[in-house]
Amino acid sequence: MAMYDFLKRIVDIIGSTLGLIILSPILIIVAIAIKLDSEGPVLADTPMRAGKDGKLFRIYKFRSMVKDAHEILGKNPKLLEEYKKNSYKIFDDPRITRFGKYLRRFSLDELPQFLNILKGDMSLVGPRAYYPYELEEQQKAYPTSRKFVKIILSGKPGVTGLWQVSGRSEINFEKRVKMDAEYIKKKSLFYDFLIMLKTIPAVISGRGAV
Repeated sequence: MAMYDFLKRIVDIIGSTLGLIILSPILIIVAIAIKLDSEGPVLADTPMRAGKDGKLFRIYKFRSMVKDAHEILGKNPKLLEEYKKNSYKIFDDPRITRFGKYLRRFSLDELPQFLNILKGDMSLVGPRAYYPYELEEQQKAYPTSRKFVKIILSGKPGVTGLWQVSGRSEINFEKRVKMDAEYIKKKSLFYDFLIMLKTIPAVISGRGAV
């Protein structure tokens, strides 16, 4: 699989570089809109994610929530309960800004992740970039998911992936990690290409976005 990893890395570098160049006008417009819409930085202050072999890294995302959103979550028992109950998602999250709703619906908040790809933290296609505490707590709730999580952490997380084009937040943790593990086991550039093709209509429809 060494050849697959090498070719996948080449595709990632070329794809992310072209993405940043082609989408640069959109990146600039979004950054300006975020600053005009609400107080706070352009990029979100997100908790660390678990990458390949469990290595932690900081994911780049446009800020779609109010400033100090994670601190607000920790101080609101009702929101925190819903967050954990719904596989670390909150429907109709009050912390999301007006412009942030559009960013999340059409996955525009994910665009800065091209920088993560260039750094080698992520790939164009791969499993979801999970929070370490999410993996730990959800494996307790879904014991059968442990074997899938082990497989997932053997690969790099992706900007898009099998679960992202299959409903995103409509899929619970157990089904999500099973899908991500199936992707890792297939290891095919052609399969990556098919997922990237499916990403376009998935983003346009906004299905499963919260």
